[in-house]
Amino acid sequence: MNKKEIAEIRKQLNPTRQTITRICGCYVSAEKEKITTFSQSFGILEEEEIFKYLDIFKKSLSGTLGKNLLNMEFPDESESEGGTERFLYDLRQSHLEDSELLDEFYTKVIDSYVTGESYLILLIANAYDVPGKGTDELEMFDASDEVYDYFQAVICPVDLAKPALSYDRETQSFHSLNRQWIVGMPVLGFLFPAFNDRGNDIHSVLYYSKDSEDLHFDFTDRVLGCVLPLTAGLQKEAFQQVVEQTLGENCSFENVLMIHDTLREKAEQEKENPDPVSFGKHDVKVILSKAGVKEDDLQDFDTVYDENVGEEGRIHAANVMAASKIEVHTPDIRISVSPDRSDLIEERMIDGRRCLVIPITDELTVNGIRISQTGI
Repeated sequence: MNKKEIAEIRKQLNPTRQTITRICGCYVSAEKEKITTFSQSFGILEEEEIFKYLDIFKKSLSGTLGKNLLNMEFPDESESEGGTERFLYDLRQSHLEDSELLDEFYTKVIDSYVTGESYLILLIANAYDVPGKGTDELEMFDASDEVYDYFQAVICPVDLAKPALSYDRETQSFHSLNRQWIVGMPVLGFLFPAFNDRGNDIHSVLYYSKDSEDLHFDFTDRVLGCVLPLTAGLQKEAFQQVVEQTLGENCSFENVLMIHDTLREKAEQEKENPDPVSFGKHDVKVILSKAGVKEDDLQDFDTVYDENVGEEGRIHAANVMAASKIEVHTPDIRISVSPDRSDLIEERMIDGRRCLVIPITDELTVNGIRISQTGI
């Protein structure tokens, strides 16, 4: 799913749409015991409850593609009898009305989700009558020829509210507030099937993780059966290793800045594309070549890439680019530069020493104190 498709589904989580048919849940203790379950029509909820539930499910469709939101495909074996995709397909076909399937789903989650706190498993069933679109990209609600039939599942932590004082109007005094168990925003969730090309794609799922560096491997492996990509942090580390190991002793300051500028240029060209910008092995090799890396230095590139990223692995541009600043580090100094002004930094040999030269073009401040021109 791309940004536009995710945004389109988020819009359906609106109380005026009235397309959600059912909501189900299971409250689980810190000891992995099912405390209670519920299943009911979404439309009979109180208005305030509807808004709060919708906020929770909207949150699981937020974040950055390639970091918090991951498109994952099911392996072929998961679609056979007894496979994870087949189970999710059956759950979707039941419209969350089969109590046995729901109970089995809760058990799968409890067995695979690792935490030391209580939590709430929530699911909603939804049916979206997908409007057609004209050549001008405007929706034509009378030209729909497909219903996107899907469900969302999330896991939300349940914690005691913080201790506080509350004001009692009758006694005109303050007293300790009775602490209650509060449902937090989801730590993970998924949408099945994926809404690819604005339609049902039962071979894919959109996965959400609040922490982009903790993708809950056990959950994705046992409940979804999908292979997780590298986390955002690991993608950045892998890309750094690819550059360092490929260039070796020729990994110069100028080459690294040129690689950064090439990445920025590529991302700028693709900024109107709703799909996240990502690079495969061939793309990265082309980027290095355009950045001035010599052909001799690229001889072992394929092996280095396979070892660090994987033969079919992809790297998202947002995970390796310096979006807000370029940072130059030495053991004792840290310098930050705007990404579009990398040309301001230059490496030179001065009196036999490697130096970074940065021209002062505007005012200079130290700890917020402006330095006068005569003091430079």
